[in-house]
Amino acid sequence: MNAKSITAQWRPAAILGLLVLLLIAPFVLPTYPLSVLTEILIFTLFAMSLNILLGYAGLPSLGHSAFFGTGGYAVGLLAKYFGTPAPLALLIAVGAGIALALITGPFVLRTHGAYFLILTLSLTQVLFGIVWLWRRVTGGDDGLPGIPTPKLPFLLGRVSDTANFYYLTLIVVGIAIATIAWVVRSPFGLALVGIRENERYLEGLGYPTWTLKYVAYALAGGYGALAGGLFAYFKGFVGPGQISWLLAGEGMVMVILGGAGTFWGPAIGTILVLLLRYEVSAFTQRWVMILGIVFILTVLLLPQGIVRLPNRIREIRAQLRREAPLPRPTAPAHHTPSERAVEQVIERS
Repeated sequence: MNAKSITAQWRPAAILGLLVLLLIAPFVLPTYPLSVLTEILIFTLFAMSLNILLGYAGLPSLGHSAFFGTGGYAVGLLAKYFGTPAPLALLIAVGAGIALALITGPFVLRTHGAYFLILTLSLTQVLFGIVWLWRRVTGGDDGLPGIPTPKLPFLLGRVSDTANFYYLTLIVVGIAIATIAWVVRSPFGLALVGIRENERYLEGLGYPTWTLKYVAYALAGGYGALAGGLFAYFKGFVGPGQISWLLAGEGMVMVILGGAGTFWGPAIGTILVLLLRYEVSAFTQRWVMILGIVFILTVLLLPQGIVRLPNRIREIRAQLRREAPLPRPTAPAHHTPSERAVEQVIERS
């Protein structure tokens, strides 16, 4: 039985075990670790949405924070000034992210590689400038504070407010991740992988590659905006920092660290980055330097991401077994003259 079949057999059990751990987390974790876990869930969704572009379609983007911030401001404005219920506000945030992607897609998708990176960065900076200067609506550099945190009605009075919002985040992120899994495993997702590997070949087969990338860009924008809306509820605040290209760069680090083009890689990268931010920073202010060292070592030693570490270990072990020296043949034993005479008689007979 090979490694892939073993992994396929244990995957449902591992997912079920992870779900059980996430469900019981509020009963075993204090408030602060539970808040960190909530943020990990939100940024896992953000990294997975970026992975649709970077990992599956091969489109490195420094503008993904534009969708994150758009969703955050949509939720902030609707919740603070109009009292819109959270489900409707989040749906509108997703629609705003998709609309922004549909508007900007025809411009940025005309390019590839580094040019796509620069154009998406420019998009982020334009949106950042609008948010910064439109103080009457967005609050400018002060942002929008006082965003009310939604709660699940059936858990009111049974768990703390932190645990209540955690379960809300878990439900929303769980549904979103399930739909992402369906997308990337569908023929559409396989076509995106084909575009990443050889776009001209797929064009020769008759695939509408530009349309496929446009749809992927819109989907990634919607998921990114959903993560931004959840983050605005989580912090009770939304500001220009949530549109900054630095956040988009941090998202790329999460995806590459965990494993671009893999499903669970962005989640692993998110956990690593946020744990370094909140745990290592308690001991040293140079946690960013440590993150940089980890990133460099990962790119050099595990170019496919940390999620591929078990496969890499198996490859190294197999290579060592192939290169192991063969045992040397034992030297012939020295015989006495009488023993040699007996052997000669046996040979003659």
